[in-house]
Amino acid sequence: RLDRARRDRRIADLADRLALNDFLDDLAEGYSHGMKQRVVIAGALLHEPRILVVDDPMVGLDPRSVRVVKDILRELSRAGASVFMSTHTLAVAEEMAARIGIIHHGDLAALGTLDDLRRAAGGETGLEDSFLRITSDEEEAS
Repeated sequence: RLDRARRDRRIADLADRLALNDFLDDLAEGYSHGMKQRVVIAGALLHEPRILVVDDPMVGLDPRSVRVVKDILRELSRAGASVFMSTHTLAVAEEMAARIGIIHHGDLAALGTLDDLRRAAGGETGLEDSFLRITSDEEEAS
């Protein structure tokens, strides 16, 4: 639990980094999807979590906000927190993740580093190729 002064500094830092300062007095109902996404991310980060679970956090964000969120998640991870991120954007997973799990038909089809997944897929070069190979169904292959 954060003391009041530390919490206030944390709010100011997140509002600054996520470009929320000009909108703090506005009603959230008027926010764009991207603005709402930044507010949700700020709320999730406010208490400096040791474990963070996020679902497609980059959806709806402009490129600058995507970079800021990536930087914040990396900082959180380097500080010892665990970040579990679900994403359909394989480039984000490839860039950000130390370990990647691939879910196929509700089952964990593969888990490991990018190199592990490449090996499991027969040496494919990128996560997208590895994902497609690992999740290909036999009936799709014929």
